[in-house]
Amino acid sequence: MDASHCLMRTPKLGRLSTLTASLLSTGTPFFRTAVSVFALLTLVFGLAAFSAHSVGSAHAFWSTGTGAVLLILGVEIITSLVRGRFGLDIVAGLSMSAALAFDQPLAGNIVALMYAGGQQLEAFAEGRARREMTALLGRVSRTAMRYAGAGLEEVESAQLMPGDRILIRRGEVVPVDGRLAGEQASLDLSALTGEPMPINLGREDEVLSGSTSVGVAFDLRVTRPAAESTYANIVRLVEGAQDSKAPMVRIADRYAIWFLLATVLLSAAAWWLSGDRLRALAVLVVATPCPLILAVPVAVISGVSRAAALGVLVKNGGTLEMLAKVRTAIVDKTGTLTDGRAGVAEIRLADAGIGADELLGLAASLDQASNHVSAEALVREATERALPLSRPTGVVETPGRGIEGQVNGRRLVVGGSDFVLSTGASGDPRALAGERIPGTSVIAVAIDSAVAGVILMSDTIRDDAASTIAALRQAGIRRFVLASGDQPATVEHIGNTLGLEAMHGAVSPSGKVEIVLDERKTAAVMMIGDGVNDAPALAAADVGVAMGARGAAASSQAADVVLLVDRLGRLADALVVAKRSRRIALQSAFAGVGLSVVAMGIAAAGYLPPVEGALLQEVIDVAVILNALRALRG
Repeated sequence: MDASHCLMRTPKLGRLSTLTASLLSTGTPFFRTAVSVFALLTLVFGLAAFSAHSVGSAHAFWSTGTGAVLLILGVEIITSLVRGRFGLDIVAGLSMSAALAFDQPLAGNIVALMYAGGQQLEAFAEGRARREMTALLGRVSRTAMRYAGAGLEEVESAQLMPGDRILIRRGEVVPVDGRLAGEQASLDLSALTGEPMPINLGREDEVLSGSTSVGVAFDLRVTRPAAESTYANIVRLVEGAQDSKAPMVRIADRYAIWFLLATVLLSAAAWWLSGDRLRALAVLVVATPCPLILAVPVAVISGVSRAAALGVLVKNGGTLEMLAKVRTAIVDKTGTLTDGRAGVAEIRLADAGIGADELLGLAASLDQASNHVSAEALVREATERALPLSRPTGVVETPGRGIEGQVNGRRLVVGGSDFVLSTGASGDPRALAGERIPGTSVIAVAIDSAVAGVILMSDTIRDDAASTIAALRQAGIRRFVLASGDQPATVEHIGNTLGLEAMHGAVSPSGKVEIVLDERKTAAVMMIGDGVNDAPALAAADVGVAMGARGAAASSQAADVVLLVDRLGRLADALVVAKRSRRIALQSAFAGVGLSVVAMGIAAAGYLPPVEGALLQEVIDVAVILNALRALRG
């Protein structure tokens, strides 16, 4: 019986081996901590031996600590080179090697502790910065209580399919998207949107996966499989954001070889001109560009995490950087600046004997038999006004034109003006409609063969649209372009109302791409949209922003930024975060590298010995990383 067979027969031993391998992996927090502790202990024991006048023992301790970290660093450098990555860690390896070669083990041990401690500090800082995102990943609900016959069964969330009915108990995380099958529910959406207050939902309202029930238990009718749910999509986006590298981080890798050459040349020149090899070692010790290696990614990830806490998911660090440079915003109309659904704008009456609510209630009662988008809007409006709806009879619908039937013993005709007139109704609904806002549609209502009134429908401007535009301008947007497939008159009206710089109506998806490319010639462009037809333009823009994180939406897949909450104003907050994070990253990089370069010059001149240089570099590293973490603050 071979070892592998024995391992298969002993699952506990297999798990133990897997755990051991995981702990010993050089990338794990456990291993990094162990290396840092080992480097610290050898430094402390060496200092203790040196104090006891045992110089040989002190050198042995320091050399051991330096050699162990150098060995680990060497493996990581070789692995990176094999994968085609040339990093700045080579400078740290050279300084430790030179310290051992020049019999300066104390300086080497300090550099080893600096390197190992820097790795540990970076892991801590990034972990702190990623807290908001990792909080999302830790909330995935694995099981659900599904109705089966007269009872309930616990099933894996992955098994849930559209149409299933599940029970969500108090305190549970909603595993899939669905609609409320009960009368009411109270949900905490803070993990998704950053909104601190719970929201109350009613029957048939949409419930997003990832939200938490904070009220009584309720039933949910599943509308999407778990793999296509809002929360699953957010998790995929977050995982992608965590694995990405920002351009500023890539710059460090790109110029690593030049920095290495400059460091080696300065070190060699200091040695050659002075004849003192310790000057060369001192230059190498203070040359480690940890501010660029550590501080920049910490600041960028801090910004991404801060934006996530506000309900804005930035997919990668490069997007955060570009977001800070955007000056032009191209905005789709429907669902961004407008509510995205038809609503009752005005009711005009022809007969003084009937009120507006009565007219709406009768029309909505008849429209219950239709699935036309305008009919659904009327029924929704009547329901929101708590109007009683009666059951229609004798219904005859002419698709795309209108509907006829009986409601409470009265003959009703609801539809376009021409359709109502074609049924022989007296009166002129077109005269009633008269002057109206561009983009408004007219629904005529005839009662007992006489035009009783018209209902004006429109996709209304969002209540927060004007304040959002103002906030975006304050955050740095200089030009707004409205691009929509709607009628030019409607687009022109909305654009003028909101004070936008340019408006384009009747635009096709390819037309939006052309507008994006044209605007990119003069400034960095952000495209904001929420529909499938916006996906090409979102991909073409410097930064594509999708409204909402619905699971299968092409727009959220093509976008670089996804608003997890249906509030465009949060984008202004994200712009402020992006600008601040980029400013802090550059500040940390330039200040840290600048201080290191100054220290290299001082070391080359012979005024900064290796040990003092190593200690100074450690202080610089800690300072710039702590500065980078400022990006987490509001």
